[in-house]
Amino acid sequence: MKQLTGVDASFLYMETSSSFGHVSGLSVFEKPDVAGWSAYDALRAQIEHRLPLLEPLRRRVVEVPFELDHPYWIRDPDFDLDYHVRETAVPPPGDDAQLANLVARIVGRPLDRSHPLWEAYVIEGLPEDRFAILTKIHHATVDGASGAEFMSIMFDDAPGDDLSVDDDHAAAIDEWTSEPVPSAADVMRQALIDVMRKPGKLARLQVRSLRAVGELTRNRGLVGLAEVARSVPNPRAMLGSRTPIETDVPPTVPDGTAPPTPFNGAITPHRRVAIRSASLDDVKAVKNALGATVNDVVMAVVSGALRAYLEGHDALPTNPLIAMIPVSIRTGDEEDRWTNRVSAIFTPIPTDQADPIARVGAVHEAMDIAKDRFTLLPADVLTEYSQFAPPALATRAIRLATRLKVGDRLNPPFNLVISNVPGPRQPLYLNGAKVLHYYPVSTIVEGQGLNVTVQSYCDVLDFGLVACRELVPDLDDLADLMVDELRNLAKAAANP
Repeated sequence: MKQLTGVDASFLYMETSSSFGHVSGLSVFEKPDVAGWSAYDALRAQIEHRLPLLEPLRRRVVEVPFELDHPYWIRDPDFDLDYHVRETAVPPPGDDAQLANLVARIVGRPLDRSHPLWEAYVIEGLPEDRFAILTKIHHATVDGASGAEFMSIMFDDAPGDDLSVDDDHAAAIDEWTSEPVPSAADVMRQALIDVMRKPGKLARLQVRSLRAVGELTRNRGLVGLAEVARSVPNPRAMLGSRTPIETDVPPTVPDGTAPPTPFNGAITPHRRVAIRSASLDDVKAVKNALGATVNDVVMAVVSGALRAYLEGHDALPTNPLIAMIPVSIRTGDEEDRWTNRVSAIFTPIPTDQADPIARVGAVHEAMDIAKDRFTLLPADVLTEYSQFAPPALATRAIRLATRLKVGDRLNPPFNLVISNVPGPRQPLYLNGAKVLHYYPVSTIVEGQGLNVTVQSYCDVLDFGLVACRELVPDLDDLADLMVDELRNLAKAAANP
């Protein structure tokens, strides 16, 4: 047995009847010109061949009785590949809207914890001899960085027509063995042993924290330390003039909440999904013209689309929205690559700026400040404290918040999650079938009914939007606005 980290386990604790902890990816393929070629057979054979390299696919969760400690992974003794690899189809004409509706129904169902926490769907019925694969895997198993590695292992980087196309993958030896499902007494015994070790671990973590604080105060003073205590940045201060933290001027105290929007409320189990694609060359042209980064441009595009969407609903707040942006804290030296090494930064996004060029500059400035705040204390120190959170308390708190519909009663600490994931620059293949697009499909939580994730792939930028069906019934309109915003921004940058 291997115990989940506190961060990994938190994605299990977050699950309720309306919030799910899995993340997904939708890959669209072009079929090879081979008679009798089967997408389902190709995917199943590929996964079976790569199982030695993909540990998460054959491990399942075992809960600790009374939720006294974090759960454990075991090697599933009843692993059945045919249970996880499935086949479905969209009706004619099989357009992107129908595909997105099918994906929304699939991601709106929780994963079965009595099996390894993943599913893969081959989706037929698309026009132009295409098909899609939807992978659905629990966030307790992978984060964004390990998910990208997962994708690189699943698919090939050459259009070979057999499984030996990748020598490194083909040479893997399957040394996996199952283990029996432990009894409740066995799990309790192991949990008690691990609990007894925690005081020493906590003491060492506290020493690291004190050392980090000491280094911080020597370098930047107590004002910088005080800023760390701020849970959410102040939007006006972040987008306005910046006060150097070396001075003795105290920072503006933030109000601690994000402005209300139609998509910030209690969520239901029902989902909407929207997928769009844009030219990565257009993004780079804007980046080069304005001296920004690709991420600056993506954030500005999302901000402009949100501004237009909220204006259309007579719901644009005066203050800018606040976004939570996931940040990988991987060093490359992790002993276990199949775990979460992720933190987050919070930043205002310039939905209060009418000019698209000004939005890019505002994003750049706000991100610089947010990153400075993020580095005030080591992120790994902060995330490791989650190892000591009582599981039963965390689970009950989340369920209570859902039952009381806290999302309808309080302003959220942030409005939405925005994630920009760099993807592979070279084409990927599945037994000769070429990947045309890779749309990320993330998750939403109570109070935040909208998630926007963007991933680059070759020369395209693929947008994946997920929302609560009741809070954002017109998600396709918002997705269209993002494509329009990039087009308008490209024109404005080309003719300043």
